[in-house]
Amino acid sequence: MAERAKDLAKQMTVEQMAGLMLYSRHQAIPAQEAGMFTGTYQEKPFSKSGASPADLSDQQIAFLTKDNLRHVLMTSVASPDIAAQWNNNIQALVEGIGMGIPANNSSDPRNGANKDAEYNAGSGGAISQWPEELGLAATFDAAITAQFGTIAAAEYRAMGIATALSPQIDLATEPGWNRFVGTFDEDPKLATDMARAYVDGFQTSTKSIDAYEGWGNQSVNAMVKHWPSGGPEEGGRDGHFAYGKFAVYPGNNFETHLKPFTEGAFKLDGKTKKASAVMPYYTISYGQDKKYGENVGNGFSKYIITDLLRDKYGYDGVVCTDWLITGDEGAKPDIFSGKSWGVEKLSIAERHYKVLMAGVDQFGGNNDIKPVLEAYQMGVQEHGEAFMRNRFEQSAVRLLLNIFRVGLFENAYLDPIETKAIVGKPAFMKAGYDAQLKSVVLIKNQNKTLPIAKGKTVYVPKRVTPAGINFFGQPSPEKIEYPVNLELIKKYYTVTDDPAKADFAIVFIKSPISGGYSRADREAGGNGYLPISLQLKDYTAVDARVQSIAAGDPVIDPTITNRSYVNKTSKSNSYPDLNTILETKKAMKGKPVMVSVNISNPMVFGEFEKEADAIVGEFGVQIEALLDIVSGKTEPSGLLPLQMPLNMTTVEKQLEDVPHDMIPYIDAVGNIYDFGFGLNWKGIIKDARTVKYSVKK
Repeated sequence: MAERAKDLAKQMTVEQMAGLMLYSRHQAIPAQEAGMFTGTYQEKPFSKSGASPADLSDQQIAFLTKDNLRHVLMTSVASPDIAAQWNNNIQALVEGIGMGIPANNSSDPRNGANKDAEYNAGSGGAISQWPEELGLAATFDAAITAQFGTIAAAEYRAMGIATALSPQIDLATEPGWNRFVGTFDEDPKLATDMARAYVDGFQTSTKSIDAYEGWGNQSVNAMVKHWPSGGPEEGGRDGHFAYGKFAVYPGNNFETHLKPFTEGAFKLDGKTKKASAVMPYYTISYGQDKKYGENVGNGFSKYIITDLLRDKYGYDGVVCTDWLITGDEGAKPDIFSGKSWGVEKLSIAERHYKVLMAGVDQFGGNNDIKPVLEAYQMGVQEHGEAFMRNRFEQSAVRLLLNIFRVGLFENAYLDPIETKAIVGKPAFMKAGYDAQLKSVVLIKNQNKTLPIAKGKTVYVPKRVTPAGINFFGQPSPEKIEYPVNLELIKKYYTVTDDPAKADFAIVFIKSPISGGYSRADREAGGNGYLPISLQLKDYTAVDARVQSIAAGDPVIDPTITNRSYVNKTSKSNSYPDLNTILETKKAMKGKPVMVSVNISNPMVFGEFEKEADAIVGEFGVQIEALLDIVSGKTEPSGLLPLQMPLNMTTVEKQLEDVPHDMIPYIDAVGNIYDFGFGLNWKGIIKDARTVKYSVKK
């Protein structure tokens, strides 16, 4: 396959190789009519075009034919068989143009238990549903994660997806980071084992093209992210925005964050040997470039990509930037736009050139060939035509190899009837549901409150979600609604809206988290930075750093040299939950109150733990899986894959890059909510998993 890739690359024009380096922006099937990722069909929105849902949009045809793009990121699909038909349409188009290189379609994770999520829409009701990555970590069983990879790969290939933009193997050592739930947790050993299992599951094909290499038409390329880890975000603020552009290492723990990559994804048990692609994160790994002294986003850093990833660790697979790093940043730090951290003053073409010279192969979220060709000409002027031709061929070979390995050149087409039979078939659905059950953690069970037999009467209060700002910076209105589908609860219990008639209550809450930046604070003369609260009550950061480790934005506001939020107050997006718990406790007059927590981050339990007779934690499961635990049909076996802090003081005093460095909460009966803690019906779980992944104190 390597010989085929090298031979084909030599035959390609510079324009064809430049197109191969592009990775599309998000593509819904059919294209959206409103929002960030709209598309048209013969210049009309889909609903007015008469087009089939599987037809290619005007924009897709343009970037495939004019820009030579061959890597497409799929989001929502109308159905699995529509996805298969769309794949066939795209492959038929590209087969007849250029060098006939097939499209390498990809997806972010799409097997979550929330079937209405963007990536699950359409496929969600039919595709196997699993807990989030943090939930897989809560099983403490890498075999379950490997099984997920194998099943998800089969479903992906049936939908025309040959590359997974996953797993996210950042070491989640910063508790306030809003992408914590998408990781395999903060523990280096557990995260490493889970990373290895996930990639092995996706990449290994039982019907190999080459029995020695293990690749084949059932394989899915795994693009692990985010090198060298986006976990240690300063103050927990995320790198999608200018206010979160810095990752910091106050504990000098940079090397530990590499282990899920170097010891996990790059040292597989299977024959494919290592993950076929890597995505660097947006962040500036502040102060870590020991050779060139640059503080630039990881995708622009020659030290991070060439000196470390390529040379020191011998990685020669595809490196693809995270989405939109070559674009211009927004006018304010909280605007979702380009993420050119550290190179804000360069032109778009100059950023592309810097990415190429850093050793990166591909530009995530860029449909446009022009700046890549401009970057090529910059290289010709600096190094000569032969050098740049060789540099482009180097990336083209890597990119082509990943297309050859998964058998797309042999057959890129699908049978939609087979797709319908494969995606979400009963055995796959059962495996995902079983994993959900094993991920649920029983955190508190005072006086053996649980299990509660089916048929009892339950009170479920409505949940208040305050008005706020969503991930993309758009305002979201207040919502007051039942937190779950009561019809599903009625399969287990009688539901009442009168606490006096109930045998017990379930209060559904979510981990508190907040944004970390306030435009209003900046406009009022402050620096704009606020604490990220992991408690339900309003939080004032009296123990925060007086001087931030990193700061600086030469474009938006060069006057901000300190991002400290000391003595500032923030309100979490879950603050009404505390009042709901207290009111429910009062209304139940001594009858059992259970709190079900959808866990996305470490959180402070001390505010409400004493008010709850039982607490159950879950990481993205169907309500039926939760109720199978509550009703006693299944005994809980999940373990906490993260520490639950005593208070916000220990959160502030922990170091962003150091795992397991918080003081954990101790509840009313003396149980310590630490990494690896969980209960079953007998009490604290003590089995081989807790020994294997024990943490020395």
